[in-house]
Amino acid sequence: MARIRLSEILVGVFMALGFVALFFLAMRVSNLSTAATGEGYNLTAKFDNIGSLRVRAPVTMAGVRLGRVEAIDFDQETYQALVTLRIEDRYDQIPTDTFANIFTAGLLGEQYIGLDPGGSPEVLGNGDRIEFTQSALVLEQMIGQFLLSKAEEGGE
Repeated sequence: MARIRLSEILVGVFMALGFVALFFLAMRVSNLSTAATGEGYNLTAKFDNIGSLRVRAPVTMAGVRLGRVEAIDFDQETYQALVTLRIEDRYDQIPTDTFANIFTAGLLGEQYIGLDPGGSPEVLGNGDRIEFTQSALVLEQMIGQFLLSKAEEGGE
């Protein structure tokens, strides 16, 4: 009888550890595990197409996370997406001619913003805008362009 009780306890502990592991996995995938602390400064960037970029998506440079996407809005005058980036205070030497790209990471297709530094001696400050941007690559558009180019080759 004691043996059955011990195996039931071990199964319960194993199940509890499994649920805890699933919880941490869910937090990691949803980007909720590293909530913004509110410290840092804001930069803005305009994109023609942001794909499936979401608030709290990472902002990286050279593979290092510098901050997160703070907000996504729509500019009704230019018909572009206006993305607000929250950059941590310790990364305060980002050149004014930095280029912002939207990339896709991993099998789940999570999108993030990658910054490529320019060579300007002047740096971006709170409220400044990143002028040079590259929109997200949309798979459907790429397939459509490929099919169109193949159709044009077949017609000649």
